[in-house]
Amino acid sequence: MKEVTLYTDGACKGNPGIGGWGAWLTFGQHEKRLCGGQHDTTNNRMELLGAIEGLRALKEKCLVDLYTDSSYVQKGITEWLSGWKRKGWKTASKQPVKNKDLWQQLDELCQFHEVNWHWVKGHAGIEGNEIADQLANQGIEELRAEA
Repeated sequence: MKEVTLYTDGACKGNPGIGGWGAWLTFGQHEKRLCGGQHDTTNNRMELLGAIEGLRALKEKCLVDLYTDSSYVQKGITEWLSGWKRKGWKTASKQPVKNKDLWQQLDELCQFHEVNWHWVKGHAGIEGNEIADQLANQGIEELRAEA
């Protein structure tokens, strides 16, 4: 099984506002940089999309070390998701889970790939996180350029 390193990030100008996501994948000497953006979105949705689009780019089952500076994404997938599913997509306070559509997509991708989740401190000079952050902001700039 291929071993892939994936750094993901999301950004939002206003929350909600215009947002972007970024994903930087490396495998041996190969790398892939992905980004995109959406209007009227939230930072959390962009953080989730970075992970989703990064995993979606993999064409075969891989062992993935995924790094995110979003504790929302990292804790959501590793700690909260099983309870949400068990409770019919309700939180501990019986509220509907926000971003359920994206959590379901991420969950499906994590059933296919073997993903090890890692939280990293954002804006701390970690190369992969800095690249993912640049890509997320590039996603915003590309979307603005289309307008």
